[in-house]
Amino acid sequence: MLSRRKRVPAGSEGSSLCRCLSTMDLIALGVGSTLGAGVYVLAGEVAKTSSGPSIILSFLIAAMVSALAGLCYAEFGARVPLAGSAYLYSYVTVGELWAFLAGWNLLLSYVIGTASVARAWSATFDQLLGKKMGRFLGAHAAMNSVGLAEHPDAFAAGLVVLLAGLLSFGVKESTTVNKAFTALNVLVLLFVTVSGFIKGDLSNWKLGEDDLPWAAAHEAGNQSVADNMTSAFGVGGFMPYGFTGTLAGASTCFYAFVGFDCIATTGEEVRDPQRSIPMGIILSLLVCFLAYFGVSAALTLMMPYYLLDPMSPLPAAFEYIGWSSAKHAVAVGSLCALTTSLLGSMFPMPRILYAMAQDGLLFKPLAKVSRRQCPVVATLVSGGVAALLALLFDLKALVDMMSIGTLLAYSLVAGCVLLLRYRPEPSTQDTPAGKVPAVQLWWDDLICPPPRPTPRSSATVAWALTAVAALVCAVSWVSTAGLPCLRAGRAWCIAVLALPLLGILAAALLVWRQPQSRERASFMVPCLPFLPLLSITINSILMARLSTAAWLRYLLWMAIGFLIYFGYGIRHSAESRQPEGAAPREPPGSMAMGHLVRPPTSLRLLCEAGGCPTTRPQSHGDAWNIPKTTDTGFLRLLLLTDL
Repeated sequence: MLSRRKRVPAGSEGSSLCRCLSTMDLIALGVGSTLGAGVYVLAGEVAKTSSGPSIILSFLIAAMVSALAGLCYAEFGARVPLAGSAYLYSYVTVGELWAFLAGWNLLLSYVIGTASVARAWSATFDQLLGKKMGRFLGAHAAMNSVGLAEHPDAFAAGLVVLLAGLLSFGVKESTTVNKAFTALNVLVLLFVTVSGFIKGDLSNWKLGEDDLPWAAAHEAGNQSVADNMTSAFGVGGFMPYGFTGTLAGASTCFYAFVGFDCIATTGEEVRDPQRSIPMGIILSLLVCFLAYFGVSAALTLMMPYYLLDPMSPLPAAFEYIGWSSAKHAVAVGSLCALTTSLLGSMFPMPRILYAMAQDGLLFKPLAKVSRRQCPVVATLVSGGVAALLALLFDLKALVDMMSIGTLLAYSLVAGCVLLLRYRPEPSTQDTPAGKVPAVQLWWDDLICPPPRPTPRSSATVAWALTAVAALVCAVSWVSTAGLPCLRAGRAWCIAVLALPLLGILAAALLVWRQPQSRERASFMVPCLPFLPLLSITINSILMARLSTAAWLRYLLWMAIGFLIYFGYGIRHSAESRQPEGAAPREPPGSMAMGHLVRPPTSLRLLCEAGGCPTTRPQSHGDAWNIPKTTDTGFLRLLLLTDL
């Protein structure tokens, strides 16, 4: 079960979904999902408490880290253009159990994300109405149970049900609506950026330490209060909290780029997936970075960073420069951003359910496709679950669980890229490894690696990746639990952190020395193996910073998933019913995990002429049945034609 890998069909004819999406549709989907309401709130909070004007560098660092995961997703999207995202990528590379782990994590992330964004949409709309809905529901339908919300949010639940109906109607219609709201959101952000550069003052990036007490005293009217406030806002300048504050802001800004992976779930609905998916992921990340960069720069130019309102920074900034009426444009933009973010969270969720159900790991009815070639049952079921969460539950405590699932999926995809690129070719022969000590094998592979991948070199990469995973866990624990000791600069703490880092570097050099496969795809991750390993390390450090309660809730979710897998999925898996020795099937341009079973050129030419002497296979993996004949001249002609 650990080594049972998915056999993927060749080409697009095996898909039951409609291939109708273009590259522009994918870019709009990625931008809409990633560029949510956080751009209207996050910039003010991070600039005031962590980074100051250097928030633009925080977003740059966060974008570069997110790009590491984005590059890995882009390569897999080019190699395996099918629905499933990290679930499918793990299935074709490391095996079924790891694939179920990835898919179950993605479902957790998307369902909590959908419910959270729906409640945020409802709260924003209620605020525009003067909080009338909240007061009415709080007075007539209050809930005082632990884990539940203060009152049921019927508006949020109804919004999820409405969008689930839209998504079940058809993918093209859904992406058209998404493009319209994304365009409005981008226009509003462009207005904010241009306004900030026009009305901004560069001196707000050059505040001295002496300017802070004066400004705080001016606001508070009390010099002693001003002195206390000065220490809370750093030392002024471009980096008032130092470079450590900029890095702390980057770790928060990283989550602002989560969402681009929804593009990878559209592999069976894109006209040219090998080209469109990599371009969609990379360009959507670029557009999102430019938007975050522009808004944060405009915000810190319009007013001093210490005066920003962390809850509604843009309306406060426009009031500060005397453009109070601009807050209406901001309100429209925030609702558009929440709408596209909600669509971006709901769009991939049924595709993951559909892929897992089609493979037999989840219940088969979830794989039902409508006449419009849309996974209608998975869409309605996932929308119903998300609507129930949005209606009843307090989701603030569940957001950290969503972060664990997303970061773990990013790490799995990065590891799968390494295993896939160093996989041996089927024809490669290898000498038995059991006669030589393991240490000598590793030394030989480091000094004199083979010219092309072999089973031994692939095993070396797998063991090195396992060692990296263990060392990364040690680095994450030391960097989190020993943070006060590291800040104090104690030598033994630094040594404890340096040793596993050196081990990771040694494993990376060992992998780097191994030969890569010569198979090529339309997009490939550069600087292998360093970029994927760096992505795994950073993701693990971010996961270690999450609370213990979040990890306990996450383990409970995984326990439910394993009950479903071992109780249902392992017995109904489509791969378990494949005949022994059946060759895995690969899409064009992917790593060779087997050979495509296809007819000879001559037979296909004869079939086109109407004289095919064969029986066409019923599925993609079946062989072409060539009838016996005594006409040796005919058989010789076939052989010569193929030669």
